[in-house]
Order: sequence, then C-alpha cells, then structure tokens
Amino acid sequence: MPNIKSAKKRVKVTEVKHDANILKKGAMKTAVKKVEKEATIENLNIANKRIDKACNQGIITENKASRLKSRLSKKVNQSK
Repeated sequence: MPNIKSAKKRVKVTEVKHDANILKKGAMKTAVKKVEKEATIENLNIANKRIDKACNQGIITENKASRLKSRLSKKVNQSK
C-alpha cells in the first residue's frame, strides 16, 4: 500500500480507468459477437465503431483492430 499522497491518488485513478476500459472492451466484444451471430451491415458498422474507439483509446492495438475488422467484413460479405 502506498504511503505518499500522490501514489494513493494514482492507485484510485488507475482503478477507475481500469474499470472503464473493461466496460469499453466488453461493449466491443458484444458488438463483435453480434456480427458473428447475425452478419448484417448494420451490426458491422456498429462493431467497426466500437473497435475503432477501443483502438484509439489504447484498449486494443492497431493490428488487432485491423484483424477484427477484416474478419468481420469478410464474414458479412460471404453471407450476402
């Protein structure tokens, strides 16, 4: 446990940010699963937005974002 006031604050801030990141990542995963279950363009657009948002905020890497978007768009195009 930290003794210094600034270190205590950093622990609290880190916990809050961690919880927020988990929620955003969970929303992204849910959107991805919806596309995998029902491959529609509307679901794909929502998933792409959530993936981009997670990537921009540093929750996932750019390579993972590109890979997810590519796989999902391939799945939607095959279902047409």
